[in-house]
Amino acid sequence: MSKSIILLDFPEEFESERLIIRSPQWGDGAAVNAAIRESLDELRSWMPWAQQMPTIEESEENVRWARLKFMERKDLRLHLFSKETGGFIGGSGLHRIDWESRKFEIGYWIRTSQSGKGLMTEAVQRITHFAIESLLANRIEIRCDSMNARSARLAERLGFTLEGILRNEKLDESGALRSSMVFAKVRGYEF
Repeated sequence: MSKSIILLDFPEEFESERLIIRSPQWGDGAAVNAAIRESLDELRSWMPWAQQMPTIEESEENVRWARLKFMERKDLRLHLFSKETGGFIGGSGLHRIDWESRKFEIGYWIRTSQSGKGLMTEAVQRITHFAIESLLANRIEIRCDSMNARSARLAERLGFTLEGILRNEKLDESGALRSSMVFAKVRGYEF
């Protein structure tokens, strides 16, 4: 890539019908921490970072590191807020970025009280559009544990193609082997 990655200019905030989707900001730690506290039991099975409840200070530190990575264009975490209430409903973002090939992976989690309302489907659809339009993505992936049926259904609902299952590719927190499903949208095929 001829242009320095740090010089890439794109919006740090955009909206969907019901959500404000934006980069992490200093001060977001308490809201993120409250959502993790509410949702830890559900998150623990799927998110390696959700094995123990962080303190508010640890959540704020994590948010500040995410902000720095966003500014460096190394990882684009996004926080999701309800337009109606202003409350933090979950996290998403574009990870494992390859700027040369314009490849991104979308990750996501939602707080328990907001699950089942279509909010994460709405967020991932809008983030996919953002990656295509603003970042000129050529490939967008969603990877999830093969046991995470809800995450797989979200990818399928949004037209991501299941490209394969990486069998026994990682260990879960108990040491058991787990498989990962790889879904993708690729320029020239799905968009």
